[in-house]
Amino acid sequence: MDVKIKTALVSVSDKEGIVEFAGMLSKMGVKIISTGGTARKLSEAGIEVVSVDSVTGFPEMMDGRVKTLHPKIHGGLLALRDKAEHATALKEHDIEPIDLVCVNLYPFEQTIARQGCTPAEAIENIDIGGPSMVRSGAKNHMYVTVVTGPEQYERVIDEMRSNDGAVTEELRKDCARIAFGLTASYDAAISNYLNSQADIAYPERVSLAATKQADLRYGENPHQTAAFYRLPSSGEMSVGSADLLGGGVPISFNNLLDVNAAWELVKEFDEPAAIVVKHLNPCGCAVDDDITVAYEKAYLGDVVSAFGSIVAVNRKVDVGLATTIMESYSRFGKVAGAAGFFAEVIVAPEFDADAVEAIRTLKQWGQRVRLMATGPIDRAKIDDSEYDVRCIVGGLLLQKRDLVGWEPDELTYPTKARPTPEQMEDLRIAWLTAKHVKSNTITLVNGRKLVGVGAGQMNRVESGLIAFKNAGDASKGACLGSDAFFPFPDNVVNAAKAGVACIVQPGGSKKDNETIAAADKAGIAMVFTGKRHFKH
Repeated sequence: MDVKIKTALVSVSDKEGIVEFAGMLSKMGVKIISTGGTARKLSEAGIEVVSVDSVTGFPEMMDGRVKTLHPKIHGGLLALRDKAEHATALKEHDIEPIDLVCVNLYPFEQTIARQGCTPAEAIENIDIGGPSMVRSGAKNHMYVTVVTGPEQYERVIDEMRSNDGAVTEELRKDCARIAFGLTASYDAAISNYLNSQADIAYPERVSLAATKQADLRYGENPHQTAAFYRLPSSGEMSVGSADLLGGGVPISFNNLLDVNAAWELVKEFDEPAAIVVKHLNPCGCAVDDDITVAYEKAYLGDVVSAFGSIVAVNRKVDVGLATTIMESYSRFGKVAGAAGFFAEVIVAPEFDADAVEAIRTLKQWGQRVRLMATGPIDRAKIDDSEYDVRCIVGGLLLQKRDLVGWEPDELTYPTKARPTPEQMEDLRIAWLTAKHVKSNTITLVNGRKLVGVGAGQMNRVESGLIAFKNAGDASKGACLGSDAFFPFPDNVVNAAKAGVACIVQPGGSKKDNETIAAADKAGIAMVFTGKRHFKH
């Protein structure tokens, strides 16, 4: 059933495009009812407006908290036009039916994201009248069109133009669906804020207020569908809030997972660092005073696995770094034994314009690579309140993010040998890298460069053997990182055979004494962190 729009109530916080939208409604003969600042803006633009208080007979009061919460508003929104009792009530109480309500809500999320926002300011920006009108209109979408965002204006106007001022049932249903999603998300943001204010880590109910950003080509596999949803921004520089620069093929589900893995690791380092990730695990990681050198070292960590990888750097990509990335194979890969190289995504705080041009033109694959700019990294803005959410069939597992990094003051030194300052630097990189590798994990670092990784094995010994094999001669003098303690001394024995010089691990095993004795026998320096970094 089509419904002709005769009367519209317009009350918006986000006034983008509202003058044009209301103006088109008015030109099509629609009566405009409006409130406060919206009414003033429309009137100043020459659009005839009827004030809400003239409709209700009551002035706006209590600092605008009470203006639309009135039977003459909600009766006009909720009345069933084909029900005799409702028609009688409308007539008896002189209530005019409202055919369209255009409302967007007080900017609660933007308010609480502002530096220095007080609880009083947050509470004052909880919209009551807006969600009430949206819910009333959406419930009665058989007769009422609910418009909740500027992105809907054109669609509504186009349909009215082509349909003698009326809108279809299909459009009203779609608008209602979107409206209830909006109010649910809005309430979730309020609930989450109040939980955080009360320091409730795991409340009785958890609502995740996420907004759809894009349909993805498919999920982990082509037979799975997928989409990307963005959580409200906390100010942290993340993949979720990054800008996808123009060009390249559409980003995929697996790309986003891998980019997040790379970016979260590269954020661990204050000095110039580069990460190469494949299937959620780093195959390259390096730190250097020069970001281009750091990238070269990271790429050379495993040139075979780097094919089709994600590249992350924590510094701006200039044309020199861009050229080095694009020419990785021709400069270094052939010598190191790679069959070729291309990157699926390059993520960085920012890209110079000439760097983007170099990426797009130097190699054919540069036209396909996705470029993501996050903005400058500020570790002070890391959101420690955000959940790490894992799904099981029929439920969610929530935990706090693992934000523990390198804690020099917490380290203990159980072995006779002590690491040199240079070895401590490699141990730091080995430990931070191990944190971001699937358990069981063994990492090997030599010269501030990741040279071997053993990831995701069912036992830690096997992870070590894989890492030693990958590293080859670079194991000699390397520093080894383990995400969890050694239950037996076998890993230390194998590390000694490979020529490892130092080990960093959590400690805490019942057989620590045996492990320490094995390290002392081999002359290996070992450091205990007292923390574990399982990553399932």
